[in-house]
Amino acid sequence: MNREPTNKKPHYTRIGMRALLVKHPYTVMIVVFVAGIIFWGGFNTAMEVTNTETFCISCHEMKDYIYSEYKETIHYANSTGVRATCPDCHVPRDWVHKVSRKIAATNELYHKLAGTIDTPEKFKKRRLHLASRVWRIMKKTDSRECRNCHAFDYMELNMQSALAKEKHLKSIKENQTCIDCHMGIAHHIPADFDSDGKIHEQFKQEGRQCGDCHKGMARSEDGW
Repeated sequence: MNREPTNKKPHYTRIGMRALLVKHPYTVMIVVFVAGIIFWGGFNTAMEVTNTETFCISCHEMKDYIYSEYKETIHYANSTGVRATCPDCHVPRDWVHKVSRKIAATNELYHKLAGTIDTPEKFKKRRLHLASRVWRIMKKTDSRECRNCHAFDYMELNMQSALAKEKHLKSIKENQTCIDCHMGIAHHIPADFDSDGKIHEQFKQEGRQCGDCHKGMARSEDGW
């Protein structure tokens, strides 16, 4: 008599695990606990290794283009000796947002392999797109990473220059965020910035002063 084939899988593994849990519950708990520590330790180590400036500039696209500009700014060298590194500005400190940023950064691995910006010419062509994306994220997060070091609540405005005090008071009143004015604080503004005039038109409608972005520049008689 022929038996019909069956697709059922044997339960040996399931039975073996049950027997192991029954006979050696503490051993299983210890193994799971140790495995968890190893996994968490490895994951956290990887997170920290990829969250250093050394890692950030390990590819020539970052070291040759962006990093060289950053070294010319006050965030790199200043009278106080306090330096803001790449992760300080571009990686959230809290765990949830940090992991989210790391996951999003995997997209950069594809572009590294594809050579999207591996030459100065390619980088220059894509620069406005890349900068605009960073500005958009900072705008959305209310310049969260900037505020790790700079916060209106901690500013002694009377110790600032007259112009800085005026601008910061205006920013507080109009609920502006850091990146609204400090787009070129650590890196050069792309050469083709606002080539279509949309941003300047928006600033005009908002009544923004030229000096908000162009230090010392006043409006012309016709306004813009």
